[in-house]
Formats: sequence, structure tokens, C-alpha cells
Amino acid sequence: MKIAILSCFYPYRGGIAQFNANLFTELGKEHDIRAFNFSRQYPSILFPGKTQYVTADDQAVSIESEALLDTAWPPSWGRTARAIRRFDPDVLIVRYWMSWFAPSLGYVARRMPPHCKVVAILDNVIPHERHFFDTPLTKYFLGGVDACVTLCHEVSEDLFALKKDAVCRVLPHPIYTHFGEKLPRERAEELLGLAKGKKNLLFFGLIREYKGLDILIRAFNTLDSDYQLIIAGEPYGAFDKYRELIDKGPDPSRVFVFPEYISDAQVKDYFSAADLVVLPYRSATQSGVSSISNHFEIPMVVTDVGGLKETIGERGTGIVCEKAEPECVAEAIRSYFADPQGKEKFIENIRRENDRLSWRRFAADLTDYIKEIQQ
Repeated sequence: MKIAILSCFYPYRGGIAQFNANLFTELGKEHDIRAFNFSRQYPSILFPGKTQYVTADDQAVSIESEALLDTAWPPSWGRTARAIRRFDPDVLIVRYWMSWFAPSLGYVARRMPPHCKVVAILDNVIPHERHFFDTPLTKYFLGGVDACVTLCHEVSEDLFALKKDAVCRVLPHPIYTHFGEKLPRERAEELLGLAKGKKNLLFFGLIREYKGLDILIRAFNTLDSDYQLIIAGEPYGAFDKYRELIDKGPDPSRVFVFPEYISDAQVKDYFSAADLVVLPYRSATQSGVSSISNHFEIPMVVTDVGGLKETIGERGTGIVCEKAEPECVAEAIRSYFADPQGKEKFIENIRRENDRLSWRRFAADLTDYIKEIQQ
């Protein structure tokens, strides 16, 4: 099968690019595949972080691609469509996670030849931070695709709310395995400057309002001195309000903040030191952080929003809080450490999930689905 993927690849950084690199590598084992990249993903003024690109010391997977699509420059949209048509794929796979991409991706999708099916992998249909234009733009994009893949049922429900006749298959997010092997805990604690012998909680990933870091800090401030909190991720916006909450706590020295994008090469340091990953999200679909946690066999505490209950609670890989509130999060954390047998059960379930959620299986299920819609 000839497969084209249109999305972000190296040198762009982040979870979407990491996912695409893994998928490209796996599909490339059996198919003729080509990557079509962005020449510009976002105008700099719209990007809240420091940079969209990997740094020189990163170990991101480098995928050869054609950087053609400038989302803010419509003449590049036709050029991208023509390049993909010259490749003449049987299927075009596009990734969609926010409405900014709807005009450019929707334009390209509509200009594929009749024999080329367009399949959208939807990370989000309804964004976490909503705008009045999200629904009409997303409907435009969806009108240009033949079928969709979501990574959890929550996103499928959002899809059918916008497009009742959508063709969709849920394929759970595979486990990230490219971050390397787990370090000895003592070595990881040394690298991060942590006190040894504590109960280490990890908040990992981009820091945005909907991810509820303030909820976790408030919860942490009620825990005793046996606990340490590691915050690792780039803030999208000011960190001041979080720093104020930390400083008002009983012992700010037990909170270790690494307010920058964590490169692929550094990810193992943080997860190797952690006992428990905590995601106190106010809203969510699925989370790539859970795939990293599973790789390093670290159970999680999450809130009951979006697809987190489905991907964590129902699979028995962590504890789900009923409410995104400090008291509920703190109680879940205490209960985890109070039950050593429960911890072992979570890890057993994680290992079972890791066998099930391989990239090989995801790629096979995806290609089987594509063959179905081609009939």
C-alpha cells in the first residue's frame, strides 16, 4: 500500500511529532510511505512556548520529510496537494488536534484523487481551550475526510456530535518506547537533585490552565514531609501563580520545578525518579503522558475527565479521582501509598497493557481499517 502522512515531523518537537515518527517507522516496515511536513506549523505570534523545534541536544527521531505546508500561507496548500498527488498514495493520513489546522488540512484533503482515501487521526475534536470558530472550522475539515480514527471513545462522542454520519474507529494510543530504559532510581534522584527515600510525585508535560497544576500543588501542600513533588514541563503562559502557591506551602523546598520543555533524551530521568504520576486535569481527551508512564511502569492518579477514566481507570493502571479538586487528589495519592498490594496490581496491569498497546498492533489495526474503507 502507498501511504502518505501529512502532519508535523522532525524538526518539530512534542507529542504529535513523536507519535507520527513512531507510526511512520512501523508502517514503513511493510508499506511504501512518505511524510509530508509543515514548512510552518504556527506563526510565532500564536505559539505560546519558547520554540516549536527540537534542540541540538535532543534525541528526537529524525524522519525524512517534505516540508511544504505553511498553515498561514494559502498558496502552499495547493503546492502540498499537488506534491501528494504526484506520490499517488492509496491513502492520505492527516493528524488533527486544533481548529487552526482545519483550513489548510481541509483544503488539501479535498484535492486528493477519488481513489485516495483520506483518514484523519483525531487527537481532539473539541479543543480544551475553546473559541467561537472551532465548530465551523472543524466541520469544514471533517467534510473533506473519508474516515476517522480516535484514540479514545470520548473523542468519538465529540466527533458524532458534530458529524452524525462519520465513519470512525477507536484505536487506543500505543505505548511510547523511544525514551530509553529506566535508570536506577538513585541515579535519577541524583541527576534531579532530589532528596532520597521520599515518595516522589511527578507532574509532566506542557503546563496549561486545563491541566490543573494548581490543583495538584494545593493537594501537595496538605501532604506530609514524606512527599516530594516534581514539576517538569514548559509553561504556556506565566508560571507566577504556581510559584505563589508553592511558596505559600508548608515546605517549598520539597517542590522541584523544571520549567522547560523536556527533551526526549531527558524524559527517562524524571520517570525513573517517580513513584506516581499525577494528572489533575480539568478537561482532557486522552494523554500521551499516560503512554510514557506505561513505558516506565509508573502508575497514575488522574481526574475523571475526558478519556482518562477509560484509558487509566478501566484498564487498572491507576486511580481515578471523581473530582478535579485538591482534597480528592490528595486522598487518591495517600490511598495509593497506603496499599502496596494495590501498587503491584497496577504495575501488573501496566505490563499487560504494554503487550497489548504496541506500535505493531496499532499499525496493523490501522491498515486493516483502511482496507475496509477502500472496499
